[in-house]
Amino acid sequence: MTEMDLIPTAPTAIDEEERLRRWRMILGGGAADGTGVALEGDDIVMDGALSALYDSERTGGLGASSPNVARWLGDIRTYFPTGVVQVMQTDAIERLGLQKMLLEPELLAAVEPDVNLVATLLSLSRVIPNKTKETARQVVRKVAQDLERRLSGPMRQAISGALNKAVRNRRPKLKEIDWNRTIRANLKNYQPELRTVIAEQRIGYGRKGQALRDIILCIDQSGSMASSVVYAGILGAVMASIKTVRTSLVVFDTSVVDLTDKLEDPVDVLFGTQLGGGTDINLALSYCQSLVRTPSDTILVLISDLIEGGNPEEMLRRVGSITGSGVNMVTLLALDDRGAPVSDHKNAASFTALGSPCFACTPDLFPDLMAAAIKKQDLAQWAAANGIVTKGENS
Repeated sequence: MTEMDLIPTAPTAIDEEERLRRWRMILGGGAADGTGVALEGDDIVMDGALSALYDSERTGGLGASSPNVARWLGDIRTYFPTGVVQVMQTDAIERLGLQKMLLEPELLAAVEPDVNLVATLLSLSRVIPNKTKETARQVVRKVAQDLERRLSGPMRQAISGALNKAVRNRRPKLKEIDWNRTIRANLKNYQPELRTVIAEQRIGYGRKGQALRDIILCIDQSGSMASSVVYAGILGAVMASIKTVRTSLVVFDTSVVDLTDKLEDPVDVLFGTQLGGGTDINLALSYCQSLVRTPSDTILVLISDLIEGGNPEEMLRRVGSITGSGVNMVTLLALDDRGAPVSDHKNAASFTALGSPCFACTPDLFPDLMAAAIKKQDLAQWAAANGIVTKGENS
């Protein structure tokens, strides 16, 4: 690792205490470091991450445990800048032989479906040697298939049910007739002598195969959103297979990538993401706005921690423009099982005030959320009914 990144480039610009702290982080502690500095708070976590990699002979390293590796990668993404993270990941593969963990068939056969493991592999995708990438894809596919089995049924049922209830077809074909509604609508035409109802007015369900709603998933692929990216990618692929909705999938950091053409294969979607980097939410929303055909029939789901690296004022104007046009926009601060997300509370409150309610959502609740959005229910009320606090209203 370029440990000089931790040394001040202008020693006279910082005080003596900070200079000693940085030297302590570089030297790794112990009686020989000569700094006499005792670490506190986040510095202890940072020191542990550095020691696990660069003092591995003394500390035992990361070991062969994928939870340890996942935890370590999460720590370095949290406490170090992107460039340093990439160097540390490369060093971890070269120094600790992490590629062996990905190449051993016995380990792959024993791996339980785990979103955190997939997030780990995706975060390493740019530095994994070519010979190990196919093995990594096998692990990701195993997890993706398990999640698809668990999530596809509820998603299909929720969306299909919502569309059937939200849409009326006044000229249905025989197989599309909703007989219960049709009979109720024609009771006035009951013929006692024939003991039947004359169906002057037929009511049917929306036709299958017709795109009744446009759904745009816009996913922040910064490192802190790793688990959300995994769930959103798989749920997006499930929705793309439901012909009554038109699903688009967009991922972003400081640039925007449209992965809609990869939705047939969740693994291709996931490996199309590039976890890490900065965040330009305004740029991403601008692209998504260009995809809108009929605002009143469009649902835009932004999945982000709202920590904007671009222009926050322009971002808020963009949100106002989108919601003002009639698009049903909801912001998910997390789409995973972790609980309370880390987010920019000020931006979350502003989004909510502009008509895009902000809250975290578990994958199990996501199908019900989409059904509520399709039926044009108040999503803030939906969140409250499910015990979810909308950011900016009660927080």
